[in-house]
Parts: sequence; C-alpha cells; structure tokens
Amino acid sequence: MLSERKIYKIYFFLLSTIPISIILGSSISLVNVVILSIFSLTILIYQKEFNFLNSISIKLIVVLYFYLIFNSLISQDYLVGVSRNLGFVRFILLFICINYLFFNYSRAENIFYFWIATILILTLDTYIEFFLGKNILGWGGINEPHGSRITSFFKDEPIVGAYLSGFILMIFGFLIQKYKYKNFLPWFFILFIFSAILISGERSNAIKIFFGLILMFLFFEFLNLKKKIIILIFTLLSLMLAVNQSNYLKTRYFYQFISHFSSKEKFQKFIKESDYFKLYRSGIAVYKNYPIFGVGNKNYRVETCADGKKNNKYDYYCLTHPHQIYIEFLAEHGIVGTLILLSIFFTLMFKILLNIMVSKNYIQIGSFCFIIFVFTPLLPSGAFFNDFNSTILWLNISIMFASCKKTNIFNYSSFKKGR
Repeated sequence: MLSERKIYKIYFFLLSTIPISIILGSSISLVNVVILSIFSLTILIYQKEFNFLNSISIKLIVVLYFYLIFNSLISQDYLVGVSRNLGFVRFILLFICINYLFFNYSRAENIFYFWIATILILTLDTYIEFFLGKNILGWGGINEPHGSRITSFFKDEPIVGAYLSGFILMIFGFLIQKYKYKNFLPWFFILFIFSAILISGERSNAIKIFFGLILMFLFFEFLNLKKKIIILIFTLLSLMLAVNQSNYLKTRYFYQFISHFSSKEKFQKFIKESDYFKLYRSGIAVYKNYPIFGVGNKNYRVETCADGKKNNKYDYYCLTHPHQIYIEFLAEHGIVGTLILLSIFFTLMFKILLNIMVSKNYIQIGSFCFIIFVFTPLLPSGAFFNDFNSTILWLNISIMFASCKKTNIFNYSSFKKGR
C-alpha cells in the first residue's frame, strides 16, 4: 500500500486542481471529483477507518442521498434526473475526503495557496477582458451572446462572478487566520477579487457576496463596532466611486434597476415582461400542479417545454430551471421534498454555528457566510443541483466542517456531541 507521504501528495494534488477542473468544464470537474472519491474510498477501506460513519452529519447527508434516489423514482421522467441524483454520492465522498485530509495532515491548508493562484489568474483575466474587450485567449466582447458580461476562461458562460463568489470568503478567512488582520494581504485580496465580481456584471452574486462580507465582519472580534462601521462606509463609497467610472456598470447596477421603479406603469411592465418573473410565475405554476413531491429533480424543463398547449394553459415558461432556489425546490421537489432539503441543509449549517462563533476559525466563518447566502431568498440563482453549483457548494460545506478539529467528522468526540 502507498506510504502516508504518497497518500498525502495524491490527496493534495487532486484537491488543489479542483478549481482548475471547474474552469475547464463540468466533465473535467466530474472526473476530478470521481477520481478523488474512488481514491478516498480505497484508502478508508484499506485502513478500516469507519468511525466517521457515526457522525450525525454523515447520516444526514446519506438521508439526503436516499431522498434524491426516491425523487428520481417519482419524477415525471426519471431518466432525465437519475444520473444527477445517483451521482450525488461523489459529493458525499468529497465531504469525507476533505475532512480526512484536514484531520490527518497538518499541512492540508496549503491547498489554499494553489486555489489562490488559480483565483488570481482568473481575476487578472477578468480585468483584461473588462478593459480590453477580450480576454487573453481572445474570448468575450460585446458581440458575444451575453453582451458585455464577462466570461473570461468560461468562454460562452457568464459565470465568472459565481465562480469567484464560491472561493472568495473561505480564502479571505484563510488569509485573515494565517496573516492576521494587520497584514495588507487579506484586504488586498478581498478588494481585488470582489471588484472582479462587481465588474463581471453578475448582480445577484455581487449582492450576495457584499452581504456575505458584512456578515463575516460581524464575526471579527478584532474589530470594534466603530471600526466595522467605518470600514463599511468606506467600502460602500469605494464601490459607488468604482461603479461611477464605468457607463456599463452604472447601467447594470443603477440605471436598469432605478428605471423599473421610476413609475407604477414601468414597475408593472417589468413584473409582467421580465424573464425572471416569468420563470418565477412558471415555477410556482408547476408547484401548484404538483404540490406534494414536485415534478422531480431536473424535470422543470420536462414539464414546461414538452407541450405548447400546456404552456398556454398554465403560464409556463420553457427553460432549464426557475432561476430561484426556493421556487426551484418547490417546483421540482414539492412541499415535502423542500422541507426535507431545507431541514438537512439548515441542520448542517446551524448545528455547528456555536462552535464556529467560539473557535473564531475564520475559514469556517467564510464558508458559513457563503452557504448562508446560497439560500438567500428573492435573488436569482443557478440550478441548485447542477455540477458547477453543487461542486462549489460542497467544497464550502466540506471546508466548513473539516477546517476545525472539533467539527471534523473524524474527531471521535464530535460523534457524542451530534456533529
């Protein structure tokens, strides 16, 4: 069998390359996570390391997995979502793997340096595309399908802001914890990356991360209330000044928003004609037709795109998903599934909140704040269970548990405390 040193190196390599694999595409990301999962399972079986199965957290995630399998069986078209639901097992193994690495290897946090390198390269490319119209590979520009929104290395998908949002808070927490708040590096990083999210044009992600940062600041015991207020005011003024320097950003963040509320007639027109509100109404219509268990994971498109007559009858809007997490849950999982999903995720989040507050582990705090704003109501969101969003979400959930010994699932004492 491999030596401990080689096991660590393989774990380290596979985890370090996850951010790169996400950029390269969902297929590459899937392969990366699957290889990591198989490797982890092999190591755990060989070492006969099964105590973690007593963890309440693992039991909750396994319940989630069995619910998703059940959801496939009752779906409108089970073939559409079955691969996604069965494939969720890789995120369980990813969760176990990251906890194992952090619990057994003192240098596990070094993966953040490789993640930072990837994030900085993508961020630099984002600035290049914003100022020059094309990224370093010649992609992007105003003639692309998404207009002036930044795509960078994602080429034809405007998800730069969503990608950076998934890493910015946990890495900021790591830098604060590693270099302390008096060092300029954490503050430079957060300003540099958040500005990139802002110029990406992804308003929903910019808003979520802005409030995520405010929530993080509330956890910072090294800042008194006065300093927190000063930093908040300074940040708001800086953001307003930065947005004011770009006609695109002014239009994207202010004029488009203000124009919808300039009169009652324009607001009513916006509510009626906006693609987002059409999707919201459509998702609610699907829920009303299937209120108990929904149409099934990934089946919103099956229900709303199959029959034109049905669309006219129920005000359906044909697209991949409703673009809002709670409406997506209700449409595809019904009231029963929604309660199951929210109960599991909220239990995972809040049952270790007291420990997070006491331990002052800023990596945990960063991940916790990201997860909280994944579940922000009202704001638009991507498909919850797609590979891109699920990988980023489960990286944060895994890091939130793994980065502190007390909450790590391999800590035997945590079993007795229900963690």
